[in-house]
Amino acid sequence: MLGRLNFVEKRDVLKLVSEKRVKIINLCHVPEDSHLKTLSFAVANEERVAQILEFGERVDGSSLFSSINPYESDVYIMPKIDSAFLNPFNPIPTLNIMCKYLNKNGNPLDIAPETILAKAEEKLHTSAGLTLKALAELEFYIISKQESAAEASLFPSGSEAHYQESSPFSKFEGIRNEILVTLDMIGIATKYGHAEVGRIRGKNGTVMEQHEIELTPQNLTDMAETVPVSKWVIRNVCAKYCASASFSPKIALSHAGNGMHIHLCALRNNENVIAKPDGSLSQEAKEMIGGLLKFAPSLTAFGNPTPVSYLRLSSQKETPMHICWGARNRQALIRVPLWWNFKAKKDIDVCKRTFEFRCPDPTANAHYLLAAIAVAIEQGLRNPKESLETAEKLHTGNMDKPSKRFKLLPESCSQSAVNLKKDREYYETAGVFPKATIDSVIKRLESYNDEALLGKLKHEPKKLDELMQKYLHFG
Repeated sequence: MLGRLNFVEKRDVLKLVSEKRVKIINLCHVPEDSHLKTLSFAVANEERVAQILEFGERVDGSSLFSSINPYESDVYIMPKIDSAFLNPFNPIPTLNIMCKYLNKNGNPLDIAPETILAKAEEKLHTSAGLTLKALAELEFYIISKQESAAEASLFPSGSEAHYQESSPFSKFEGIRNEILVTLDMIGIATKYGHAEVGRIRGKNGTVMEQHEIELTPQNLTDMAETVPVSKWVIRNVCAKYCASASFSPKIALSHAGNGMHIHLCALRNNENVIAKPDGSLSQEAKEMIGGLLKFAPSLTAFGNPTPVSYLRLSSQKETPMHICWGARNRQALIRVPLWWNFKAKKDIDVCKRTFEFRCPDPTANAHYLLAAIAVAIEQGLRNPKESLETAEKLHTGNMDKPSKRFKLLPESCSQSAVNLKKDREYYETAGVFPKATIDSVIKRLESYNDEALLGKLKHEPKKLDELMQKYLHFG
């Protein structure tokens, strides 16, 4: 059994390296693009391991962060020994250790995603005495070219009718289950996994089958690190079977896209404050929801960072288009799911009662996204009267579908950039998001020049397909 090793002291690492005959140490880190990066060291002796743990290493910051200049690019990556886990994929005994970024003075790098999120969490706790916990739903397509004509005729599963389908109708249930086991082996707890709605049979026997893995609630910093490590595991397990995994928000225009819904609960003294004793939504929860609704147009800058993100948001396939919220409404931006209110409060896990923010997708940098969510919630709690009025005005009530009276979410990266410019002062307050980071996010969003993209491309299917192929393995 592997598992997160939760080392406290460096001597624990040295002992494991000796006992497991570890030959490689990977220093892993998550920069701006949210991909897990790896720097590998051959382990010759105990002294070598001790040096790696003590000093980390220098890396080229300008290749990791767009706001770092090449003429002053060095940053440090420093191992966090409590994050170590044995690599389940490398045939050579390998220890992976997550790292934090440090500046030239050995202090947390201000533009590092983990530093930004830590500041956002601290600001919320100082202001409101709250700790947020988040649960991310990871949706993804498993893509394989191995299905023959004979295999395709066996137990065919309908397009867009694949939700929680079982084997043999679900072709990749075995891969998904191996992913769940592997995540557990390295210490990442999951709530469950299942087949999702989308299933596409492409050319030459290609099968694209949508699945979902839901993680368990963690504090924001831990969840933000768990997301890229989980995506790394998913991709590596798929690769074992000559399959790939795509987290792209849209891989085919007429089929379900991939979201990364975020469930949130807020704790004060280990009590979940979003529910009242009678099991109804609390006033503080409505203030948080009001804050998220107010900042929704700029939150998409962090949660929906690519042009194909907006193809998903405009698809009307259980994805939000309007800025509104409601109970159990999957087309609302914020949904309050069922809460097990028929159970006694003492029997309910502290984070069983949540509300769900539904517009983000898996191409988002989870650190930036969760930091921005924390900023919006803190602002909502800081301005209770305005937030409650916003929540009341934007509630869907008993409507089956959101009304046209609700404003639309941004429809492009360009529109998100405009809204981030408008709200940037809130994200930059108390130095949570450095000015350079907001500048780089805006610059990247504007560079896509994607205003009215769907309208331009809907009659040019080849160009639309090329666009989706470009972002097939983004994030």
